[in-house]
Amino acid sequence: MENERESRPILVGVDGSRSSIEALRLAAELSKALGHHLEAVTAWDYPALAGYYVAGEWRPDRDGEGILDASIAEAFGPAVPSGMVRTLRKGSPAGVLVEESRRAEMLVVGCRGRGGFVGLLLGSVSAECAEHAQCPVLVVHSDHDAAHTKDENGSV
Repeated sequence: MENERESRPILVGVDGSRSSIEALRLAAELSKALGHHLEAVTAWDYPALAGYYVAGEWRPDRDGEGILDASIAEAFGPAVPSGMVRTLRKGSPAGVLVEESRRAEMLVVGCRGRGGFVGLLLGSVSAECAEHAQCPVLVVHSDHDAAHTKDENGSV
């Protein structure tokens, strides 16, 4: 039973945002401290536009792969954690992360991704993961996020 538990990864949702970069760094520390391997997950999908899909040369899967690679490079530079797994999946970010959480020890996400309104404390993906994931969820706030949630007196 212990080997099964140790084989469960610490997953981190990665979308290229500052929050997800911070989540990736923290998840790497946690995976090392807790003895679980690290897995960075990026989701991609074809956007539906008025019932039609965008056609042509554009490939969102390649964009997703580029985001994943660039995020890992920004988080770690040349010192990528050994044994880290990179996962690129088709689907909505929240849906993919919730599904992947079934096999995870922990899910780590940034508080706000690339979309949404600056004033939101939790992004829709992190909120959905916190509500529906099948493992513990850690929502990471970056220094940039904290700056946007403070008033003019520096209070949150």
